[in-house]
Amino acid sequence: AVEQEKRKQEDAYYTKWSHQIKTPVSVLRLLLQEEDPDTETMRHELFQIEQYIAMALDYQKLEKGVKDLSLGHFRAADLVKQAIRNLSELFIHKKISIQIGEDLDFTILTDEKWFVFMLEQILTNAVKYTKKGYVSVCRQGEGEIVIMDTGIGILPEDLPRVFEKGFTGSNGQENKKSTGIGLYLVKKLAENMKLVCSAKNREAGGFRLIIEFP
Repeated sequence: AVEQEKRKQEDAYYTKWSHQIKTPVSVLRLLLQEEDPDTETMRHELFQIEQYIAMALDYQKLEKGVKDLSLGHFRAADLVKQAIRNLSELFIHKKISIQIGEDLDFTILTDEKWFVFMLEQILTNAVKYTKKGYVSVCRQGEGEIVIMDTGIGILPEDLPRVFEKGFTGSNGQENKKSTGIGLYLVKKLAENMKLVCSAKNREAGGFRLIIEFP
């Protein structure tokens, strides 16, 4: 029964995924038919396709269990900047600014590749639900990283379920681009790396995600 439910959830994810990846592919095809195609839009659509593919590959890996964790000591600021660089196309396209706290100059014990992937999922999620304003990454307390945005936030009753597989919440259902898998992968990775993730709404509007290190 557990295996059946797992397969059902995977089928639902890949059905949604295949519908979603068709959109940027169709846009690219239409643009290529124009005499003077908008290269900036084409670049963004290609970026989206690459993101969808990377997400599907990492989803498969994580479902099988991460066996290639390689822990080391890293400067939090370096990994945050790496994730932001990887997503620069997204921030530019959405015209969302990114603020990086000067207090991120501290050492964390983590897996570089998977932690950057985790940050990318959180940042992508933040940008997706932020129409205008900014996303910020800063330190809280001794060793917590907080990612905040000025987006639409989430209904209080949906907060306890944000890390559930396939859960998109009321706001996510309005955003047809949501598979409900990004934050589920974040939670799964956090557990593998012995981190604690929690989510809250910002009083001023928007969403906060906190990563606690042991």
